[in-house]
Amino acid sequence: MTIIRRVRAETIAAFRAFVRRRTAVFFTFFFPVIIILIFGALVQTQPTGGGLFAQPPAYYVPGYLAVVVLFTPLSRVGSSVARHREGNRFEKLATTPLSRAEWLLAHTLVNVGIIGVASLIILGLVVTITGATITFSWLLVPFIVLGVALFCGFGAVLGSIADSQDGVIAASNTIALPLLFLSETFITPSLLPTWFQPALNLSPLSYFARGVRAATMGPVADAYGNLLVLAVLTLLFVAVGAVALPRTD
Repeated sequence: MTIIRRVRAETIAAFRAFVRRRTAVFFTFFFPVIIILIFGALVQTQPTGGGLFAQPPAYYVPGYLAVVVLFTPLSRVGSSVARHREGNRFEKLATTPLSRAEWLLAHTLVNVGIIGVASLIILGLVVTITGATITFSWLLVPFIVLGVALFCGFGAVLGSIADSQDGVIAASNTIALPLLFLSETFITPSLLPTWFQPALNLSPLSYFARGVRAATMGPVADAYGNLLVLAVLTLLFVAVGAVALPRTD
C-alpha cells in the first residue's frame, strides 16, 4: 500500500469519526457564529471612538478566523490522540504500515477541510453582519492551511503528554484563550503595556493575524513575510507533533 492510499484511508476514517460526533460538528460551526454575533452585531465597533473595538470591522476578521483555526484543531487532534492512547490504538497502529507522521497528516487534512468550510461561512457572516469591507485574497488559503496544520501539530503534543481527554480539553483552553486575545486579533498592540508588546512576536497566531489582516485590508506585500514565518513555525510544530505521538501505549 502506497503512502497516498494509507493517508487517504486514515483521512476517510477520521472524517467519518468527526461526522459521527454531532456535538463536535455543531460547535465547530456554531461557536464562531456566536462570537461574530456578540462582537460584530451586539457590541459592534466604534471606529471614531476609543476602547477595545475602536478599529473598523475588517480589522477583526483575523480574530474571527482565529477562533476556528486555533480552537478546533488544538482540541480535536489533542482529544483524538488522548482517545487513541486510552484505547491502546497506537499499539495497534504500530503493527500497520501507517506511520505516525502519516497519521498526523491524515488528521490535519480532515481539519483543513472542515475549517476551510467554516472559514468561508465566517467570512460571509462577517461581511453580511458587520458590514466589513475586505479583499478576498488567494493568500487567505495558505494562511488558513498553515494555521490549521500548526495547531494540529500543537494538539498532537498536548494529546501525547496529557493524562486524559479531559486533561487535553483543559490544557487546550488554557493555552488557546490567552493566545486568542494576545496575538493581535481582537486587541490592538497599543492597548497593551509597552513592556508586553514584544511578547506578541512569540505567538504563532500573531503571524497568522498580521498576515490575514494584510491580505484582506492591505498592504498585501506585508502578508508574505508573515506567511514565511508561519510556514517555518508550522513545519516545526508538525515535526514535533509527529515525533511526540506515542509508538505504543
